[in-house]
Parts: sequence; structure tokens; C-alpha cells
Amino acid sequence: MKKVLITGFEPFGGASINPALEAVKKLDGIELEGGKIVICEVPVTRYESIDTIITAIEAEQPDFVITVGQAGGRAAITPERVAINVDDFRIPDNGGNQPIDEPVVVDGPDAYFTTLPIKAITRALQEKGIPCQVSNTAGTFVCNHVFYGVQHYLRDKNIGHGFIHIPLLPEQDTTGNQATMSLDVIAEGLRLIAQATLDNKKDIAITAGQIC
Repeated sequence: MKKVLITGFEPFGGASINPALEAVKKLDGIELEGGKIVICEVPVTRYESIDTIITAIEAEQPDFVITVGQAGGRAAITPERVAINVDDFRIPDNGGNQPIDEPVVVDGPDAYFTTLPIKAITRALQEKGIPCQVSNTAGTFVCNHVFYGVQHYLRDKNIGHGFIHIPLLPEQDTTGNQATMSLDVIAEGLRLIAQATLDNKKDIAITAGQIC
């Protein structure tokens, strides 16, 4: 039986909740067709976040790793295509770090692409009525930091990995102007992502391109 490690960030930026962590908690121990989900809580702190996930990988020995974070303003679940070697934090992380235009890994490559089947994932969620689309930017905060750093660690290992951004929860929208998604839908979307990852050894050839 294969193992899928799914990670979720703690709250940050003064918030009391992070939908990534809340959704991941609902998936702990869930059985999949041919696999099982295990989880890990991740601090929103530069480098400590990567170290926490690496520790979980070494302890759990998963076949796949799915890292998850919130993306305010997005209405869909968005599998990320690429991580870039840049830390440029608009706000301090939970450790007070606020690097500007610094590399995640000194002398590392400019970018790493996901090794998850993101187009098959997108189709699987859309077929179940869950908004989902491929994203071509994971930002430059701790989400991208983790995406890049974990990919760098896994570069010579036979473990698939990618990053998924999710919308805010309804209770996080205090102005009534933000796109949101219910916790149950987010959790089900992540479960479907894990299953699609197990089901698709190679990604499918459908367009997810953007003009700009």
C-alpha cells in the first residue's frame, strides 16, 4: 500500500485559522484505493518549514508528498506548476523573517517543476464539481519556499511532490468580498488529489495554458 504525506500550514499573519491545516486534519489516516494518507503540520517559518517536512518524509517514507497552503483571492483549488528560487516576503513569517530577493537555496537552480500529475488532478476535481485550475505561480512567500525547498531535497529521490493552493474558508471573509470554499469541499478536493496522484503514473495531455 502506497503512502501519501499531506502537509498543512499553521495560521499566520495574525489569523486564528488556516484552511490548509484544518482540511489536512480531516484527512489523517484516510484510506485510498491503493494507499493511505498521513499528515504533518508545518510552521510558517523560513527554513523551519522545510526542515519539518523533511523530518516527516524521513519518518513516514511516503511515495508522494502533497504540500498545501492558503491563497486568499483564489476561488479554486490550484495545483502549482512551478516553484522559483526566490524568497521575497511581503510580510514577516511567524519567525519574524522577511527576506527580500534572496534565494531559497544558494546556488540552486532557478526553478523546479512539480512532479505531481497536475492536469489529471485538475480534471478529477472538475469532474466532481470542485473548482480547480492549474496555477503558474506559487508566490514568493513560505508556500513557494516550501515547494522549492522540498523539491530540492527530493531531486534525487523517487518521491513525487507538488504544492496545492486552496481558497479561504467562509469565516475568513470578514468583508464579504473574498472568494471562499467550505472546509468539507476543500478536504474532499485534497482527498481526490491524493487519489488522482496514485491513479496517474503520468500526467494527461490536456491544455491548462494561459495567454497572460
